[in-house]
Amino acid sequence: MTRKLKTSELERLSINEFKEAEKLPVTVVLDNIRSGNNVGSVFRTSDALRIEKIILCGITATPPNKEIHKTAIGAEKSIDWEYCKGTDEVVKKLRSEGYKIVGVEQVANSTLLTDFNATKEDKVALIFGNEVKGVQQRIIDLCDENIEIPQYGTKHSFNISVSAGIVLWDISNKMRR
Repeated sequence: MTRKLKTSELERLSINEFKEAEKLPVTVVLDNIRSGNNVGSVFRTSDALRIEKIILCGITATPPNKEIHKTAIGAEKSIDWEYCKGTDEVVKKLRSEGYKIVGVEQVANSTLLTDFNATKEDKVALIFGNEVKGVQQRIIDLCDENIEIPQYGTKHSFNISVSAGIVLWDISNKMRR
């Protein structure tokens, strides 16, 4: 018989153990995300996949925040994060630190996520944009590459938290091979 595991059986890391554990060299940049619930969801996904850091930019809410906490369920305490008003200055700093700057946006000549390669030796900064306007054009212009999630229905986009989940899982899976 198959039974659901209890939380105590999952052998999850404590926050201190998480802080000390090796992380994937992936930094998530949230560019003007309106919803604290979306931000919290990205924190939770980033924790689950052991992503190294989140950088919150522009109007994106920062912890402590009730909406972030509601969906992060504490992941805002485990994931390293910082705030910077300007996304462009974050991109320039990350590039100088050796990160490949990757926008997650539908643009001409984008790379499909299925074709995007990443290894554990790569340092990748993923930029996710506003729920309505997406990643700002001036930020797209600064990216080394832009990736797009293949879609097959009538809608032209996923919610930011869903996009982050898909992209982060796919890239973390590729890096862990």
